Amino acid sequence: MQKFFSICGLLLILVSGNLYSEILDDVLSKIVWLGQAGVKIMDKKVIYIDPFALKGNHPKADIILITHDHQDHLDKKSIDLIAKENTIVVFPESIKVDVNGVILKPVKVNSTNIIEGYKIVAVPAYNIKKTMFHPKNKGYVGYIIDIDGIKIYHTGDTERIPEMKNLNVDIILLPLGQTYTMNSVEEAVEVVKDVKAKVAIPIHFGLYEGKAIDATNFCKLLEKEKIKCNILEIWR
Repeated sequence: MQKFFSICGLLLILVSGNLYSEILDDVLSKIVWLGQAGVKIMDKKVIYIDPFALKGNHPKADIILITHDHQDHLDKKSIDLIAKENTIVVFPESIKVDVNGVILKPVKVNSTNIIEGYKIVAVPAYNIKKTMFHPKNKGYVGYIIDIDGIKIYHTGDTERIPEMKNLNVDIILLPLGQTYTMNSVEEAVEVVKDVKAKVAIPIHFGLYEGKAIDATNFCKLLEKEKIKCNILEIWR
């Protein structure tokens, strides 16, 4: 009897693991990199994070998440391009967003928000060493978005900060530039481990800071940790 229950338990674990992998892969397929820190998530609702320098045809946004007010993250022209009448623009309450024709929703650092049916947590994002770029007192944020039970963490512009060790996410999108954000590729790897992510997607490199080789080296280091790494092509 004990052997029977052990086998049943093993089968349950295998089935649960397979289901989790299927859902994770499905959510991953919905993530599009738009260059710099810009990301689009094509779910039931269309979610953009820090859209920047957008051109051409893009689906209209249901939700736009802004991490902070630097020009490559708060780009009014890109917001105007993808906004519609009932688009909700979410941003840290410490900054000013002046965009007409949308629903503005300021959020607090460390707040949990339900927006269009999505649980979205605003978490801290700041520099520890290079404090002139993203000081903690500015109240900048990253976002954790729950889609079908999968937690997607867009870190915003940040270094490795202590608060990350309290997070537990499935997918992390993080900057690989070493001028304004992470101090090294190795530090970025430690961030992935801190938040217990199953998949890492490097962003915020190749324009003002960081090179393609950094993403390659990042993924090689994560492979040694048995953590999946996806390098996305920029979609324009």
